[in-house]
Amino acid sequence: MHQLRSRSSIFIIFETCKRTLYAHCFLANLQTFRPKKKFPVGTLRYNLHKQAQATLHSGLDLKAAVRLPPNENFEDWLAVHTVDFFNRINLLYGIISDVCTAKSCPTMSGGPRYEYLWQDGVSYKKPTRLPAPEYIFLLMDWIEIRINNETIFPSNTEVPFPRDFRQTCKKILTRLFRVFVHIYIHHFDRLSQLGAEPHANTLYKHFYYFITEHQMVSSRELDALKEMTERLIVSSGNRRIRVE
Repeated sequence: MHQLRSRSSIFIIFETCKRTLYAHCFLANLQTFRPKKKFPVGTLRYNLHKQAQATLHSGLDLKAAVRLPPNENFEDWLAVHTVDFFNRINLLYGIISDVCTAKSCPTMSGGPRYEYLWQDGVSYKKPTRLPAPEYIFLLMDWIEIRINNETIFPSNTEVPFPRDFRQTCKKILTRLFRVFVHIYIHHFDRLSQLGAEPHANTLYKHFYYFITEHQMVSSRELDALKEMTERLIVSSGNRRIRVE
C-alpha cells in the first residue's frame, strides 16, 4: 500500500468528507473485482478512515469539502484525492465490468461523439483504438504505477513533490473522467439495475466538484457529460448529502 504524505490534518479533513461506495447490492461484484488500493489495517489511513465513519451520518457538503483547507499544502490535498478517486472509480467500474466486454464495447467511447484512444508512450507509442475493458485495464495499471512511484508520489514528507506533479495529476484525473463518460453513457442501465446509481452519482459529484474547484480537467473534456452534469449538479443545486 502506497503511503501518502503523513499530514494527519489533511487526512482527517479529507476522510470526513468521503461517502463510501460499499453497498450490500455490490457485494457479488466485489468478490471478483477489488480496488487496487486499500486501507491496510494498522496504517494511518485505515485508522483515520475508521474514525471518519462516525461522521458519515451527518450532512456532507461536497462542494465545500473539496476546497483546500486553510494553511494546508495543495500538493498533499491533490495527492490524497487523486489516490482516493482512483480507488473509488476503479471500484465503480468493477460493479458494471460484467457487461463491459470487448464484444459489447469494442471501442473506449462515450456515445457516437466521443472515442478515446490509448497511448502510454511505451507499449502504445501512437494513439491506438482499443476495446473499452482493455483501455480501462491499461489505464488503471498506468495510474497505479505512478501513484506507487516514490519520485512522483513521495511518501516521505521530507521529499518534495516533483515540479510536474500537478500536470501528472491532471492527466490521471482527465483519464479517470473518461471512465465516468463510458459508464454513464453505455452502462447506466446496469447501474440502475444494481441500485448503484445513487452511489455513482455521489462519487461523480464529489469528483466533479474537486476537478472544477481546482481546474484539473479541461472544459473540452467535460463537455462529454455536460447535459448530465447540468441535470445532476446545476439543476439540483449543492444540496447536502446525508449518508444512511
